[in-house]
Amino acid sequence: MMLAIVTLAAISCGPKKTQKEAQKAPKMLVVYYSQTSNTQQVANEIATRLNADLAEIVPVEPYENDFKATIERGKKELDEGILPEIQPLTVNVVDYDIVFLGYPIWFGTYAPPVITFLDQVDLSGKKIVPFCTFGSGGLESGIRDLHKAEPNATILEGYGVRAARLEAMPKEIDEFLKAGGFIEGEAVQLGDFSDQQPVTEAEAAIFEAAVGDYPMIHAKPESVGSRAIPNGTEYLFVAVDLPREEMPDMPPMGMMKVYVNVVDGETPVFTRVFR
Repeated sequence: MMLAIVTLAAISCGPKKTQKEAQKAPKMLVVYYSQTSNTQQVANEIATRLNADLAEIVPVEPYENDFKATIERGKKELDEGILPEIQPLTVNVVDYDIVFLGYPIWFGTYAPPVITFLDQVDLSGKKIVPFCTFGSGGLESGIRDLHKAEPNATILEGYGVRAARLEAMPKEIDEFLKAGGFIEGEAVQLGDFSDQQPVTEAEAAIFEAAVGDYPMIHAKPESVGSRAIPNGTEYLFVAVDLPREEMPDMPPMGMMKVYVNVVDGETPVFTRVFR
C-alpha cells in the first residue's frame, strides 16, 4: 500500500501538459517557385525557422536565364492563359494544415508555374501564408489574385521583399513569424502612419534618394505620412507617375504608394510600391 501511495504522489506531482501543448501542432509546409534563387532564399529561411517541410515547384521546361527571354515567355503565358507543366511535388500537400506559398512577382502577380500549382492542388480548408520577392512591389496584387484562385482557403497576412533588399530579409522574417504567432517572441509593434501632408523639400529629397536609381519608378511625390520604426522613420509617399521621354509608348500608370525607410546613418531605401 505504501508503494501505491508513493507512486500516486509521484504521478500527481509530475509535470502536466498545458492545454496548448496537448493540442496537436499544425503541420506546416513551405512550397515555392524560384527562378533566380531570391524566393528560394526566403523559403529556406522560413523553413529553417519553423522546422517545416520544404518543396520546390519545378517547371518541366525551365525558364532561360536570359531576363528578356523569361519576360517574353512569362507574358505570353499570362496573356494567353498557358499553364506551364510542372514536375510532381516531393510531398503530398493534403497532409499539411498550413502552407507557406512563395513566388516571384511577374507582371503584378505570382509567376505562371504557381498558377499551375494552384490549378493542380486543392488548398481548400487550409491556411495559406503568401511570401514573395519583387523588383518594386506586387505583394498586395498577388494576394488579391490568390483570394480569387483559392476562395475556400484562409489567406493570412503575407510577406514581401525587394530583391535588392535580401540582406534585410532574415530579420524581417523573424518579425513576420513572431507577429503571426508561428514562433515565440514579441514582435515590434509599429504605430499608424500620420495623416498625409504636402511634401516638403526635405521629404522630396528623401523620396528621390530612395527611388532615383530605380528605372521603373518615375514619379513625383504629392503627399506623405510617417511613423517611427526601430532606429529610424518609415515614410508613406503618395506619388503620381510621370511620362517617360525615353519610353513614349509607356503611358503613366496613375497614382502609387511608395514606402521608404530611413534608418539613422543610412541612405533612404524604398521597400515596396503599391499601385
